Amino acid sequence: MFVITLVANPERRKLEPALVASLRNAWGGGDASWLAPDEAAEFAVAELPGNRWDVWRDCQDAGVDLVAQRGAGRRKKMLMADMDSTLIRQECVDELAAEAGVGTRVAAITARAMNGEIEFEAALRERVALLKGLPVDVIAKVLDERITCVPGGRALVATMRANGAHAALVSGGFTAFSSVVAGHLGFDEHRANTLHEADGLLTGTVGEPILGRDAKVVALNQITGRLGLSADDVIAVGDGANDLGMLGLAGTGVALHAKPSVAAQCDVRINHGDLTALLYLQGYSREEFA
Repeated sequence: MFVITLVANPERRKLEPALVASLRNAWGGGDASWLAPDEAAEFAVAELPGNRWDVWRDCQDAGVDLVAQRGAGRRKKMLMADMDSTLIRQECVDELAAEAGVGTRVAAITARAMNGEIEFEAALRERVALLKGLPVDVIAKVLDERITCVPGGRALVATMRANGAHAALVSGGFTAFSSVVAGHLGFDEHRANTLHEADGLLTGTVGEPILGRDAKVVALNQITGRLGLSADDVIAVGDGANDLGMLGLAGTGVALHAKPSVAAQCDVRINHGDLTALLYLQGYSREEFA
């Protein structure tokens, strides 16, 4: 048995009952269940519809995300999340670079790395080198003035943890940011890269080994092993090329507002919903949100 989930942007709430009904009828689905009025609904089907990607494109034009997945085991026991452009709207290194006066140069490197055009580790070293001499206290300024959370993060973490799941933030960014974001959103743990500093200034170097694509896979395996879980017990979410390893390994890998080259490699894509879409994908209704 498979489940079809339809999710609209919660700020616009434009999931029309007629759309849900027409798809359920066309695909011979069971009764539709509304997880949130005008925002999220699901129904079961016996097999995956052969034309689902054509329908997915039509739904995208209507501002609706469509996900087809197996019904069994979709409520997960662990959340593993990227941070930059996933839990927060920004790329932290780009925001630091803007303060250092090299924002445009660094942002261009970031874009290429997130699209998978250049190796993540080398790109991070190059970008961090351009931050040399930046006062460490600028980090607090950036956190206060430039960093904003993607909607739905606190509800996602709180709801999964209230239902016994473990929440891990694993970022290719920096611990100076992940510690704050993880604490604010309620994660159980966090991992990221460490910026080196001396005499109150960034040295332009980062701790090795760098936490990149392969390291995220290692982290997923280490954390699940420690908790006695399997990769299938995990729902992972990210947006960049360095997330593809963990997204492919997790039982449910969600490309959230991802780069086109990344989304093209993922079956579960959320382009209109926010982080609460990950709860709807697991069958939680809005009434169940913590």
